[in-house]
Parts: sequence; structure tokens; C-alpha cells
Amino acid sequence: SFDNFSLEYYADSRPYAEKALRDALAFSEDFEETRANLLFVGGTGLGKTHLSTAIARTVLERGYDVVYETIQNVLSDFEYDRFKSGYGPYEPRAEKYLECDLLIIDDLGTEFVNSFTVSCLYNLLNTRQNRGLSTIISTNLSKDVA
Repeated sequence: SFDNFSLEYYADSRPYAEKALRDALAFSEDFEETRANLLFVGGTGLGKTHLSTAIARTVLERGYDVVYETIQNVLSDFEYDRFKSGYGPYEPRAEKYLECDLLIIDDLGTEFVNSFTVSCLYNLLNTRQNRGLSTIISTNLSKDVA
């Protein structure tokens, strides 16, 4: 939660942690009105996951549908739907990512990149944007790459 996010852990990067905390609080407080998106960029241990889950908790408490998943699992579900759909009955897995009020994707940049994964990610983000649905992405990639 936001209550147990301690800036004391981030002595070397406190100004960035303070800004990230302010942005996360604003995002969760204004969720109903703005339906914005967030990108958390930075190395391991900088609080990206903590802030993402704190936002998820706040948004869930307000009655919205939230899905939190790693990019590997998101892409795996799209792959399952694409390649299993022609082989008898199956339960679609990826639709939830296209429909939830808030999708939180963790660890972008750790996935295997090929034309299928790029196409899935583009379709996912483009569809959500067109539907006015919010997305949070966290990545360990540098801001120059992200």
C-alpha cells in the first residue's frame, strides 16, 4: 500500500522516489477522471512494483477491474489463444487484458522479442488506448531504450 512505502529505502535516489510516489498517488486518486497511463522506468529495487501494487489496491477498492501480470505471462496467454484456438474447445486467456479498467504490466523488456511478441504488445496497447483504458508498465530498461 502507499502507507508502507518508505522513502528511507531510497536515500541515493530520493528525489526520483518522491516524484514517483507523488505521480502514483495522483494517478490512483484521479483514476476515475483521467484514465491516464504510467510508465515506471528504473533498475531493480527502486519501488516500481511496490507503487504499482499500491495503485492496484487503491483502484480495486474503488470497484474497478485490475489485472496485474508480467509481460511474459501476458504474451504467453496471447500465444495460447492464437495457437490453441483452432484445436477444439478452449478457454480464451488474453481477453481480460483488453477489457480490464487497469492493466499493470510488470518487467517489460525481459520478454523474447520477435514479430509475434511485438505485434501482440502493439495490439494490446493500441486496443486499450482506443478504448480509453488505463495501463501501467514497469521496466528495468533505461529510459533511452524505453
